Amino acid sequence: MLAQSLAGLRVLDFTQVAAGPSCAMMLGDLGAEVIKIESPEGDLSRKIEAISVTESITFIALNRNKRSVVLDLKQAQGRAHALALALRADVLVHSFRPGVMQRLGLDAQTLQELKPALVYCAISAYGQEGPKRDLPGVDGILQAVTGLMSVTGTPASGPCKVQTPVIDMATGYQATIGILAALQERARSGQGQVLDIQMYGASLAMQQMAMTSYLATQQSPGPCGSAAPYAAPNEALRCADGWIMVAAYHPQRWQALCEVISAPELLSDSRFADNAERVRHRGALIAELEARLVHHTRAHWLEAMMRADIICGPILDYAEVLSSDQTEFHGLLEEVQHPVAGTMRLPRSMLAAHGERPLMRRPPPTLGQHTAEVLAELQQEVSASKPAPAAPP
Repeated sequence: MLAQSLAGLRVLDFTQVAAGPSCAMMLGDLGAEVIKIESPEGDLSRKIEAISVTESITFIALNRNKRSVVLDLKQAQGRAHALALALRADVLVHSFRPGVMQRLGLDAQTLQELKPALVYCAISAYGQEGPKRDLPGVDGILQAVTGLMSVTGTPASGPCKVQTPVIDMATGYQATIGILAALQERARSGQGQVLDIQMYGASLAMQQMAMTSYLATQQSPGPCGSAAPYAAPNEALRCADGWIMVAAYHPQRWQALCEVISAPELLSDSRFADNAERVRHRGALIAELEARLVHHTRAHWLEAMMRADIICGPILDYAEVLSSDQTEFHGLLEEVQHPVAGTMRLPRSMLAAHGERPLMRRPPPTLGQHTAEVLAELQQEVSASKPAPAAPP
């Protein structure tokens, strides 16, 4: 079963906020035992959208299928417990700035000398080496310095941020892929790996097409709202009662769109002769299309366009998305009982095999909820690993 594919593996999670926690959460979704190490103050995300002194919506969103252990890494005993847990883990993930884990005695070199099979994953803003290695970074700053904000928004709006933390999540996905690949290599060779995952690199990878276009043309793209800079029409269009997204830039679909909206004259308009001309005259194109679309509802146009095999969809808000037949059919939400927040509905793991979708095995933990439990298990494992005393002569 997909949900048990990593069963038997132990992950030690020293991450905070979003990028690292999302990675460790996905490993937990696949069946790994994830032990989240927190300071006495807790993960920084426990203060974002807080619902109590130590619990928050943000933390709950990214920390299912984990156990929380509080260790004070400023104290020798806390570091000793962390080291003992690390030497019994298969994977260690952290998101401290470069140098912090070395000062704690938990750096990759130290741990791999003691346990060569350990897969060690460091997640940071700019990587473990390089000119910006010591700088802190959060999703919004990385959107700025990697060019993403320069192409988001409209010419009138100024630079805009993607409101969901896309770089955090992309970094988490890259870290997960890297860890799964390292585990596969370990299965062959017995040797662990040291992974250096950076938010900066993850953001550039997300912009692969746009940056390749720039490298080929030396033309820097600008913001164009909902539109795709390389195709038209491929953007949001206004109807009588809302907005729809339409992608009708292939020749057959452009012809079909003109027929659906009863505007055959647009096919002979030289401004719209091909995709390149439509992109060049995008403003005029949108004005022509919306002048016709505003006379009917989005439901009217969506039905007509789908019959004509035009790629389209309504622009929905979260209430519409989460109550949609698609979300309901695939069971993408699940109910969980949280010790503090009570009954909650949360997005489920989107990792799925045919006929199977992993269920939440553990709700997001409260701060330190499992400290005593995990340390007791650690003591048992340490005791069991000690050689038996020699028999008396």
